Amino acid sequence: MGPMTPSTPTTWQDFRAAQPAFADTVQKRFQRYKHHVLSTLRKDGSPRVTGLEVEFRMDTLWLGMMPNSRKALDLRRDPRFAIQANPGPDAEMADGDVRVSGTAVEVTDPAVLARFVEEVTPPQPFLLFRAEPTEVVRTGLDGDDIVIQVWRPGHPLRTLRRGADASPVRED
Repeated sequence: MGPMTPSTPTTWQDFRAAQPAFADTVQKRFQRYKHHVLSTLRKDGSPRVTGLEVEFRMDTLWLGMMPNSRKALDLRRDPRFAIQANPGPDAEMADGDVRVSGTAVEVTDPAVLARFVEEVTPPQPFLLFRAEPTEVVRTGLDGDDIVIQVWRPGHPLRTLRRGADASPVRED
């Protein structure tokens, strides 16, 4: 069975239009540190976890990597990914822990690549993938509650809470 993708691609702009404040929070969290953790799928279906830098340019979440890197080959074969923002040295839950899952679309349009290089000088040669989010999650603390915010295309932002006392999860 091949990779599952949404019937209509969702761009970062679509996410931002649907949830501007949440998109801003997620973007700022990624921009706090340079290196993050990317998960891709190997040929046998097992996960591969590697480091990666992300860029937010042209209202798009970009994933750049070296040609023939294992992660690039993984994404060319199966575009599904998840990227976890670097939690930092102290894993400060007050700011939340964020993850974006989705599909990665390789960009080969010379005009788009030229525009990207104008704003960022990546090591050469490089491959560029546009992230199309299928799920964005932020987990944080509010007092003693763990708060999980989940956004999926075509659905409202969900906010789930769980108390430290092991009480049932409740939805705001």
